[in-house]
Amino acid sequence: MDNRISEIRRTIRALRVSMREAEAIMHEQINRGEDCSFVAQEVIKMRSVMSLLAKERVALGDHEPILVNNFFIPRRRPTRKSVDARAPTVESVFRPRLVARA
Repeated sequence: MDNRISEIRRTIRALRVSMREAEAIMHEQINRGEDCSFVAQEVIKMRSVMSLLAKERVALGDHEPILVNNFFIPRRRPTRKSVDARAPTVESVFRPRLVARA
């Protein structure tokens, strides 16, 4: 029994990490406007497996929390473009420079 609980805990820990990585990939795809349905289906499959493993673990008498190292991916705030910021024009880039002569 104890070996089975250890195996379940290892599997759950690995599934959590895999789910976080898949969710990060899914969010990147969403931000790029790509189709993320395949990754989303895989996350749902992982969650269903996780649910069954958690039920089995509780049925075997294990109620301790399973800790996972933090896999936090900070979100970047969207940059705000000021109204005055305009794209450089040919004239502004290649205008003659005034140089003081001695």
